[in-house]
Amino acid sequence: MAQLREVGLFGALSDEFLEHLVSTLSVLRVMVGDTIFREGDPAREMYVVLEGEIEVLKKSRRGRETRVAILGPNDTFGEMSIIDMQPRSATVRALGSARLLRISTEEMDALYRHDLKSYTLIVLNIARDLSRRLRVTDGLLADFTANVLEEYVANKPAPSKP
Repeated sequence: MAQLREVGLFGALSDEFLEHLVSTLSVLRVMVGDTIFREGDPAREMYVVLEGEIEVLKKSRRGRETRVAILGPNDTFGEMSIIDMQPRSATVRALGSARLLRISTEEMDALYRHDLKSYTLIVLNIARDLSRRLRVTDGLLADFTANVLEEYVANKPAPSKP
């Protein structure tokens, strides 16, 4: 339970509610190279990394996978699909042996019925985390766009004279 206190997703939750979580949620053990889910898969759960590291891979339009993140203890993933009910937006694979806390949509529904206030805090924490990630992505996109524009202008051929 002490480790769950360190997970941003569970910030401000009571000890009683954390004990309830520990008693109801399942732990998944994965080994190096195991795929937790693939981009495009249906989504029914989210995860918290308890131990180990996992990588998040995004497929380009040409089908090439690119690593977009490495996640470690106390990081969460899979929340987007829980909220928007869309297929997985990326592939997630274990970089080594890892333990993951799995939270299914059914378990989220049960948490809602068990303790609405705590459920609301979890959803608010998910929204905050997704907002932070979006801000980082916005910054990366702005930098990328500026670099592409600068390169284009620097390499643009001079107009030919008639």
